[in-house]
Amino acid sequence: MMRAPRILAALILLACCARLSASPVKRPNIIILVADDLGWNDVGYHGSDIRTPAIDRLAKTGTQLDRFYVCPICSPTRAGLLTGRYPHRFGLRDTVIPPWRKFGLDLSEQTLPEVFASAGYERRACIGKWHLGHYKRAYHPIERGFTHFYGHYNGAIDYFTHLREGERDWHRNFEPSADAGYSTELLGEEAVRFIKDSREGEPFLLYLPFNAPHGPLQAPRKYLDEYGYRENGGSFTKKKKKAGAKDDYGARGQGNRKRQTFAAMVTAMDAQIGRVLETLDSQGLAENSIVLFFSDNGATLKIGGSNKPLPGAKHSAQEGGVRVPAIIRWPNGLTGSRRLDTLMGYIDVLPTLLGLVGGKAPGGGKPLDGLDLSGVLRGQAVASPRTFYLGQKAVISQQWKLIGGRLYKIDTDPTEKKDVGSENPAVLKHLSRELERFEKLAGKVKVAPYGSGRENFRAPADWRIEAGAEKK
Repeated sequence: MMRAPRILAALILLACCARLSASPVKRPNIIILVADDLGWNDVGYHGSDIRTPAIDRLAKTGTQLDRFYVCPICSPTRAGLLTGRYPHRFGLRDTVIPPWRKFGLDLSEQTLPEVFASAGYERRACIGKWHLGHYKRAYHPIERGFTHFYGHYNGAIDYFTHLREGERDWHRNFEPSADAGYSTELLGEEAVRFIKDSREGEPFLLYLPFNAPHGPLQAPRKYLDEYGYRENGGSFTKKKKKAGAKDDYGARGQGNRKRQTFAAMVTAMDAQIGRVLETLDSQGLAENSIVLFFSDNGATLKIGGSNKPLPGAKHSAQEGGVRVPAIIRWPNGLTGSRRLDTLMGYIDVLPTLLGLVGGKAPGGGKPLDGLDLSGVLRGQAVASPRTFYLGQKAVISQQWKLIGGRLYKIDTDPTEKKDVGSENPAVLKHLSRELERFEKLAGKVKVAPYGSGRENFRAPADWRIEAGAEKK
């Protein structure tokens, strides 16, 4: 007599379990943090003298990507990050997009925020440095898939006044913003606001490309003091003052030395990354948020950055110019506290993030050059052999690097000391053919040299992009 109720109860339990198992998995939030000109030896977890506790926290709790590669300069890396494609396909490789350039990220390219819009991410913010075109409205971040923009269009703005070419380059969506303050801190504040505005069960995409520690070298006094700033000690552009002379730190933010100022800028940026991480914690979002951090290229040595022990710097395809600090953390989905030496890079970000969230690329997009390495990050797969194009006559694989006709066993010789081409003719021949194949992918359009068109250029008032701007 008791069997029927028990059977009925069991059937109800099975039905409930079925409904639970069929319910959609909660998609993670995505936060992409990009530093500007941060070198291999400019983060604490690599043994730097610069204090980066927030980045070090990510490194300790996440996966350190020890073989993460980018372009030697800014705009191309950002273009490849947002498209998953090598930027020389659409005209970007050897230089950035300067203020006077009538050029931008190819409008026929599908972008990361557009792809994630199709994957159900309704809130998609770009907060920081754009640097992918500002000549006409069609190049604007809002027109390229983001739903919110806050920051600046150009590189190398003044950190305090936000001026570039005599006009203030600071914006909220399409309109100029009068917000005052140190740019790194303003970006951090906006990122925190964006995260706090998130809604339960609705994942967001936050792309936070800082302009730090790119020049001009400027830091808030409180961070300079952390690195021993001395009043009346002069700056790296001014002679030491006489005893008793009034300190004129002022708005320029220059410290006594370049490395000191650079370090203060990095720590200031790290503090804002810390605020982002703390906000994820306080909002109960940390466990199901993917946080990816990396630099857009290696450090510029002449302004105080360091890539030691890697050779080369920004503008170079040597390791110091293209191999950068990188970390990914997702407590709910990835095993933390480990180092991964798998070759990967900026073009892999789009397909890999999409793979992690279980999304599919919408139809109509162009073939991606990047690979979905989500299985590798999860520890469920081993990366297939590949050759990765670095530009400047350079390609790299997991074991080898060809640059300028020289072959290095890069997995054991990251400082590029010994040319082993004569000892490995088959490898040299293979990578030479790969290099030739990659260079044939270059499109017909190319960005003009950096200074071309600068003469007689006058920036628009407040760097405003009018809706009726030229359509060419």
